[in-house]
Amino acid sequence: MTAPAPIRQIVIVGGGTAGWMAAAALSRLVPTGVSVTLVESEQISTVGVGEATIPPIRNFNALLGLDENDFLAKTQGTIKLGIEFLDWTREGHRYVHPFGEFGFDIEGVKFHQIWRKLHEEGRAREIDDYNVCALAMTAGRYQPPVQDPGSILSRMAYAYQFDASLYARYLRTYAEERGVVRIEGKVAHVPLRATDGFIEAVVLEGDRRIEGELFVDCTGFRALLIEQALHTGWESWSHWLQCDRAVAVTSASPGPEITPFTRSTAHKAGWQWRIPLQHRVGNGHVYCSADISDDEARETLLANLDGAPLRDPFILKFEAGRRKRAWEKNCIALGLSSGFLEPLESTSIHMIQAGIHKLMALLPDTGFSPVERDEFNRLTDTQMEQVRDFIILHYHANERRDGDLWRRVREMAIPESLERKLALFRGRGRFFRYEDELFAESSWIAVLLGQGVIPAGWDPLVDGLDEDKLATSLSRIHEMFARAARAMPRHEEWLARNAPARNDA
Repeated sequence: MTAPAPIRQIVIVGGGTAGWMAAAALSRLVPTGVSVTLVESEQISTVGVGEATIPPIRNFNALLGLDENDFLAKTQGTIKLGIEFLDWTREGHRYVHPFGEFGFDIEGVKFHQIWRKLHEEGRAREIDDYNVCALAMTAGRYQPPVQDPGSILSRMAYAYQFDASLYARYLRTYAEERGVVRIEGKVAHVPLRATDGFIEAVVLEGDRRIEGELFVDCTGFRALLIEQALHTGWESWSHWLQCDRAVAVTSASPGPEITPFTRSTAHKAGWQWRIPLQHRVGNGHVYCSADISDDEARETLLANLDGAPLRDPFILKFEAGRRKRAWEKNCIALGLSSGFLEPLESTSIHMIQAGIHKLMALLPDTGFSPVERDEFNRLTDTQMEQVRDFIILHYHANERRDGDLWRRVREMAIPESLERKLALFRGRGRFFRYEDELFAESSWIAVLLGQGVIPAGWDPLVDGLDEDKLATSLSRIHEMFARAARAMPRHEEWLARNAPARNDA
């Protein structure tokens, strides 16, 4: 039996962050004889509100060989050490979800277990005081981590905040320099093969026909290929994630300080993001249209800016959920065309990255093995569900009393997978990750504790350790971490020295 031929023609439909991230990664195939074509139209605007990321973005940039300082400068980028949550647990409450680890395990016992016992007895500070990223966030400071495990700075992790449209332009330059061909045009028709229903080509307005063997759908919410042509179906999660709109606006920076974190502030019918870049601040109000009008949502956003708006606010409508199949026939959907989860934990760009990683790892030949397709879909579904559960946690574990939204999400039935995690943690603070779960144990601990989910007890192994020695160890850990944070330069000073903004992408 003759083996199927390798893929030689890949067509990406749609630009923006998803399209050009895919093009940049797939450009690595061009030297092997694969043509990579990207079709986009300047007449179609991109969403462009997702400007904050999580630490794995650094792996994607490293895969491409990007210089970090050049990337930050050309995308007006800043450093992100975590997320600050205001008024989420209850009005007037603050907590942070910092990147990096909390403290150090002691004699094989997890740090948060030791902290839980000592905090109960009044012998430990708040858990944020044992995380160097949390301390640096509060101080407005940053210094790159180091690889030496003996250094406090090895406990750090970071991501980026950048202008998504500039990032797409930056990656477009990268991809085109490596052989990716861009074609301007709007898709008018997607013909399917009569024999098996596979996509034959995309036909642009003016009847230009772009043929391919593998098609990547990066057309956003429109999902021109995966849904409009292939009708894969949609699974809604709006009963859990009830916010269905966002109003967004950019604003002037309030002053010279650039905070090294994203801020999320809860309001009565949703929440507001604040993402500081070098040249401006990105802002948005995510809300449930059943609880607040568009006009009131817009007024809430504008009333809570810390700088003058730079444009008129614009409204986005969406529904949380996913395609029932992200890979169907010879089409793979990436980004918003494959599903949507609100940007509460800055996962939008990561989900694009994760899809690209799976595409590269399971790149098909012209036989399009159902085994590879099914594994791609299984992995995609699993990760979407895990991120979904993490976001639901923020809503469900709340004590707010100022809006119907917060009452509904507090009282609603949650996915069984999240219920298991909560029950296990509420008992003795135990937590397990499954299937290479995206968010680390430290992230879950930060949000669980921050949202008021306090374990009733702790691992009995803690009781076998000398409590006085533990208290001394925790005091030393805090002092070391606080000293390291104080020694860092201010975030804006580090940027000015290493990656001052410019826009020549």
